[in-house]
Amino acid sequence: MNNIHKKKILIVDDTPENLRLLSGLLAGRGYEVRPVPSGRLALTGARALLPDLILLDIMMPDMSGYEVCERLKADGHTRDIPVIFISALNETPDKLRGFTVGGVDYITKPFQEQEVLARVETHLRLRTLQKTVEEKNARLEEALDNVRTLSGLLPICAGCKKIRDGKGYWNQIETYIETHSDAQFSHGLCGECSDRLYGDQDWYIQSKKK
Repeated sequence: MNNIHKKKILIVDDTPENLRLLSGLLAGRGYEVRPVPSGRLALTGARALLPDLILLDIMMPDMSGYEVCERLKADGHTRDIPVIFISALNETPDKLRGFTVGGVDYITKPFQEQEVLARVETHLRLRTLQKTVEEKNARLEEALDNVRTLSGLLPICAGCKKIRDGKGYWNQIETYIETHSDAQFSHGLCGECSDRLYGDQDWYIQSKKK
């Protein structure tokens, strides 16, 4: 795996042997691995490292994996990191709680190495696809904003105030803006133009009252 594209994985388990096995397994596949032995260190490490994926034990003395996951999902910086629970708890309510607090998958101990690798690779691919979709949506929103908002230099006639478009044609300002944005126009007269075009109409109004 190319170092430029190394995926970062945070492993959280209070059992040193499990940390060693999982770290060796994933590092051997080219992942950048950071093992931590407690929930509190997991929260600190997740914020500092911003890993691509977290493998999280549940039964830990200082803070359970459930609580760690809840805090990760409540933090705007870490909420989108996929969390895979890996625990000796194998009852259905335990698994359901894991999904309820925000986990994307659940592996029971004793784990099979190939299962761990398969699930990790699957969720890393899904996260990559999700990021791609998010980036494309962001670019689309930016493009739509550019359509709705005129920007840059506009060639405008100093005399008639028409705007020249990309094809060299001169357009009325209203036509150009309506074509290049979502704006619509309603027409009226400001006070100055009304006086200039029609003059003072008070004499006419007063005459009708007589």
